Amino acid sequence: MGLLAASIGFLLVNTIFRVVSVNPIPTTLQEPFDPVTVPLDTNFKGNAVDLPDTDPRVQRNVTGFEPEQISVSLSSTYDSVWISWITGDFQNGETIKPLDPTKVASIVTYGRLRFPMPYKATGESLIYSQLYPFRGLLNYTSGIIHHVRLKGLKPDAVYYYRCGDPSIPAMSNIHSFKTMPASTPKSYPRRIAFVGDLGLTYNTTSTIDHVTKNEPELLLLLGDVCYANLYLTNGTGSDCYSCSFPATPIHESYQPRWDYWGRFMQPLISKTPIMMVQGNHEIEEQDENRTFVSYNSRFSFPSQESGSSSPFYYSFNAGGIHFIILAGYAPYNKSDNQYKWLEKDLGGVNRNVTPWLIAAWHPPWYSSYEAHYREAECMRVAMEDILYENGVDIVFNGHVHAYERSNRVYNYTLDPCGPVYITVGDGGNREKMAISHADDPGHCPDASMTPDDFMGGFCAFNFTSGPSMGNFCWDKQPEYSAYRETSFGHGILEVKNETHALWTWHRNQDMYHASGDQIYIVRQPEKCLRQKRGYQNSTKGKLITKNDLANDMETNHFLISEE
Repeated sequence: MGLLAASIGFLLVNTIFRVVSVNPIPTTLQEPFDPVTVPLDTNFKGNAVDLPDTDPRVQRNVTGFEPEQISVSLSSTYDSVWISWITGDFQNGETIKPLDPTKVASIVTYGRLRFPMPYKATGESLIYSQLYPFRGLLNYTSGIIHHVRLKGLKPDAVYYYRCGDPSIPAMSNIHSFKTMPASTPKSYPRRIAFVGDLGLTYNTTSTIDHVTKNEPELLLLLGDVCYANLYLTNGTGSDCYSCSFPATPIHESYQPRWDYWGRFMQPLISKTPIMMVQGNHEIEEQDENRTFVSYNSRFSFPSQESGSSSPFYYSFNAGGIHFIILAGYAPYNKSDNQYKWLEKDLGGVNRNVTPWLIAAWHPPWYSSYEAHYREAECMRVAMEDILYENGVDIVFNGHVHAYERSNRVYNYTLDPCGPVYITVGDGGNREKMAISHADDPGHCPDASMTPDDFMGGFCAFNFTSGPSMGNFCWDKQPEYSAYRETSFGHGILEVKNETHALWTWHRNQDMYHASGDQIYIVRQPEKCLRQKRGYQNSTKGKLITKNDLANDMETNHFLISEE
């Protein structure tokens, strides 16, 4: 029996090796890849339908001032997190009376065990209103929004917590979260999920179901949260606001969609930390030209902890990764505060402590789809050099409602030391999917129509060199575009060590553990960072062996070899 078991084991391992050798997961060391476009699935339905307010997943299921819409966000380092929640119900109508945030305390009790919870933290509370100075439009005022920061936490540890006001009493049920690993080149979150342009549709529910099944330890939402601005204030919605409501005196929004979104997402983000990126659908103009009021009020951002004066741009560490969140809808030129903050933040990065440097913002620089083509060119012109010179490894974006992964690129030129740009704007929102490409015949946009409406500026001129010299668009899939496909989905990043990370894009129509696109992103610090700040020529990348690949295919858990 022992001999038989050994023989079977040998055959299984040998079979795995053969599968790996026939179809190994590619790595960026093999770049540049020939551009791939996956044809549109004829059964794919690109339009999504919003969840109605009658869906039990978006309805209020607490009473009085009991907490709801509970979420966890990271601070800049592992030893601190933010807990946010809402108490009291919103009001939406011609006459509203804001709640008094001083009437309900902001308290979190927490500990390493469910009982007792020996620690207590207090925080701040606020309300916000969305007001319109036009007769007939409905105004909105939120419930009381609470933000509490927990400090002195242990790395890579599970904590249990309750939030609310015990004096009422109005406390939540027990929830839990896990802190990030300490920042060293050897420790990383097991899985990090990336999703953009999420919305609150039936496709959204499929995306979040897939995300949840992958059990990430961190979630980044790459802008465009709930699409409340696809609605009028009376709750009438559309897939295209400007098409359906061209005569409104101001771009309206239906703020209760934010509350619906918070209720739907609570099962995931009350335990998995979520980090937010501003998107264009969060602008939400209102009275006195105020913008981004809901976005700024509802979420916690580690701005102050990372030396930023704005919730739109900040940084944080997650194990051996330093994340930089930038703003495509805030001034970004060299004389502006965002750029000056970025310079300072990059100057403090030690690549011997956080080898990986990952940036994220909403509108992509390298997208070959017709929708939003070269829309963020002014941001790219202003910021690409500093990100390249500091060795950013990966850039994540949303905005374009499709999936695309680039070859390593800098200034539209293939460059083995440039970042890999990944667009994951396919979370499930109500707007139409991006299907046409700028290189498709007859689909190259008019250059004069490309500047972003909110930021303005014009920087997208015809190319002056390369295969498309003299033209505004390529006449075939650009060489920087390695893979593109239109489908709803999300991505998972698994950083294995200081040089290797596995990126997997999951399509909603596939089974839970199937992948639409998968690649090992490999850093080459000795080649690309020899002269860069914070790097010393002492870190050796570890090899990925055949045995590692076999283990990865068999168990979906990568084992780093010391060989």
